[in-house]
Amino acid sequence: MDKPKNGQPAPPAHSSNYKLRYASLIILAFQNTTLVLLMRYVRTAPGDHFFNTTAVVMAEIVKLFACLGIIALSEGGIRGLVRAIDRDIISQPGDTMKVAVPGLVYTVQNNLLFIAVSNLPAATFQVVYQIKILTTALFSVTMLDKHLSATQWISLGILTAGVALVQVETTIAKPDAASGQNPILGFAVVIIACMSSGFAGVYFEKILKFGPPVSVWMRNVQLAVFGIFLGLFGVFVNDGTNVHAFGFFHGYNEYTVLVILNQALGGLVVAFVVKYADNILKGFATSIAIVLSCVFSIFMFDFHLSTMFITGAALVIGAVSLYSR
Repeated sequence: MDKPKNGQPAPPAHSSNYKLRYASLIILAFQNTTLVLLMRYVRTAPGDHFFNTTAVVMAEIVKLFACLGIIALSEGGIRGLVRAIDRDIISQPGDTMKVAVPGLVYTVQNNLLFIAVSNLPAATFQVVYQIKILTTALFSVTMLDKHLSATQWISLGILTAGVALVQVETTIAKPDAASGQNPILGFAVVIIACMSSGFAGVYFEKILKFGPPVSVWMRNVQLAVFGIFLGLFGVFVNDGTNVHAFGFFHGYNEYTVLVILNQALGGLVVAFVVKYADNILKGFATSIAIVLSCVFSIFMFDFHLSTMFITGAALVIGAVSLYSR
């Protein structure tokens, strides 16, 4: 029992855990919602647009320095950081190189997400991107021998049906040639991104579970280093001529910076709070993010809700909640 202080009983432990759980819910929902809305806004706003490949590299650089700072704090300073890098990276080159695989896949995925959100409304993207639950589950079964319950398999079927409804509803409309947006391309790219997300996530989980005992922050340092070099290669191949002509930071503004910070630090914040959020809470966060994305899209992007879209989104939300139980 907690000892009283100043004659008053100490607050119960479950009270603080309760607050942490729901603070985690708010943070997860906020990050999921704002990232998609910001990405959609910066890719469709009038004016010069930044090069996707450069934003991916900048996000990895921010993530690298953030993780190095966290490790330095946990290891007692710069000397501790250097020792940790030597111990976990330099002295284990074989293990470090294994991280190159998810590093490459995540770099490709992050570039694909910019293409997808440039061609799909934010609300549609938020719904369709939940197919990553299906791809992650399938890769978990094949790569980690994970067992799924009958309820989870049913929820994956409902999820697929919901996404299919949203896809049909959105692709009925012809591509908007004036805006350069192509819903069919957007769907194809987001499905590839979901497959990439599922594979990289499960591969990374396998490294964390069966590899040497390296902290998740150091693993993110490894991912960021590979992401920077692979991302710079992508800049050279895809946008080298334009970057040479207009500059690496062409089209950047305050909203671009917010996207980069959200993409880089948002994932780290999620990694930190996820220990307080169980699967049910994460499922609620995803459902809230879908609803908020729909609401804000109506006001920000003149998004129109149809019966088919609402039905598909409802099926996806229900499937996410059911899978998380």
